[in-house]
Amino acid sequence: MFRLRSLRRALCAAAAALLLPLAGAVTSAHAATAPGAGYWHTSGRQILDAAGQPVRIAGINWFGFETANYVVHGLWSRDYKSMIDQMRSLGYNTIRLPYSDDIFKSSTVPDSIDFSNGKNADLQGLNSLQIMDRIVAYAGQDGLKVILDRHRPDAGGQSALWYTSAVPESTWIADLKALAARYASDPTVIGIDLHNEPHDPACWGCGDVSVDWRLAAQRAGNAVLSVNPELLVFVEGVQTFNGVSGWWGGNLMGVARYPVQLDVANRVVYSAHDYATSVAQQSWFSDPSFPANMPGVWDSYWGYIFQQDIAPVWVGEFGTTLASTVDQKWLAALVSYLRPTSTYGADSFQWTFWSWNPNSGDTGGILKDDWATVDTVKDGYLASVKAPLFPGTGGGSGGGGGGGGTSASCAASYAVTSDWGSGFNAAVTVVNTGTTAIGSWRVSWTWSGAQQVTNMWNASYTQSGGTVTAVNAAHNGTIPAGGSASLGFGGAPGGGAVPVVSCTAT
Repeated sequence: MFRLRSLRRALCAAAAALLLPLAGAVTSAHAATAPGAGYWHTSGRQILDAAGQPVRIAGINWFGFETANYVVHGLWSRDYKSMIDQMRSLGYNTIRLPYSDDIFKSSTVPDSIDFSNGKNADLQGLNSLQIMDRIVAYAGQDGLKVILDRHRPDAGGQSALWYTSAVPESTWIADLKALAARYASDPTVIGIDLHNEPHDPACWGCGDVSVDWRLAAQRAGNAVLSVNPELLVFVEGVQTFNGVSGWWGGNLMGVARYPVQLDVANRVVYSAHDYATSVAQQSWFSDPSFPANMPGVWDSYWGYIFQQDIAPVWVGEFGTTLASTVDQKWLAALVSYLRPTSTYGADSFQWTFWSWNPNSGDTGGILKDDWATVDTVKDGYLASVKAPLFPGTGGGSGGGGGGGGTSASCAASYAVTSDWGSGFNAAVTVVNTGTTAIGSWRVSWTWSGAQQVTNMWNASYTQSGGTVTAVNAAHNGTIPAGGSASLGFGGAPGGGAVPVVSCTAT
């Protein structure tokens, strides 16, 4: 999706910070290794890391490479490292990076990057692919994974099929293979989303090679795996199957009869997209039983794949402006359907929210229009399905502390749970990102406004000016590897920006 979805809106109308492995799922041989290392593979409905530990993708879409800027958006405002650090501090563990095939052209030049005051200094003179390299490298240092998303054939707009007259299937496959080869030695890139939102006339299982997306996905997936057999292959749905229509890319009903079959086993992850009324109206939103009807809708389009243990399901895009009550109910229902991490661990749906960017016209983003302030209400909806970071490669600034996955490290995220103007309540979640249990932790943040803590629970605190330092209570200082603890507090006044939280573990 990008973007100001007017075309999609018309067409579609027809139609935190926590990863907990499953209890008992980590064997003693792997118990000292934080989940997420190496390349990943599938087992039934779960995704497992190189050591066989279950992992959960809980991430964010950061678009721009697919547009005429030929680079992620927001670099006109901020340094790319600071944004990745902020993603990390909020508890997102994966970045989905949309791109178009234009970035492979020698004539393509990245646009709208601010180099003033040292921002983005190491991106000067680089082409789009080289900038992508830098983003992947820094994300890996910070403990985030990356999924590359072939979003569209060129920067001009979406395409119903995976090819156009200007960008034939041969180009699509050649460019997918080029990316697979480019990152073959870097498991930060865990896989490739083959094509974004196939829609009518794309079909699933009809057998016509010119429009059968399932057959095309098999050709492209095998091409990718011929270069790097370790990658996950993410396959989106279509719009219509057997006369039943839904969101572009969101209809996976055909998988039951026509599964994607690749030459390398345990590599397919099915991907659905789902949206609210800020994108387009759908019949289920006006059902008298809404939102109680929504689990049944999701079951029929894509949820059954997970429930029947066929394969993992990744909701690669979902988002909303939250402007309407219907949209608020939809998002709450969807987050619940995705399964809370605290209850189900990594035995859950995978997801990447749309979007980090505020300039997605019909959804907005996690960031507000200043490209710095977090929409804490929107981000707060996702708190229960967030998951912790993965072992980093070291070298990132960490944004929330301890990004390297070493023996004593932690990360912290901050979420406003309620704000009534004169005051607010917030929660800070601490995740052990290291490889051994920690015995104590300390978090610190600095407010840019006049906020003061009025009371705090599950920790003790001191405040000097706008800087707050909180230390664990006696009962929650010890956190096992991959585990978490939290504190809550009241403060005043409300309306403040969400700060970045640093975390120190011992």
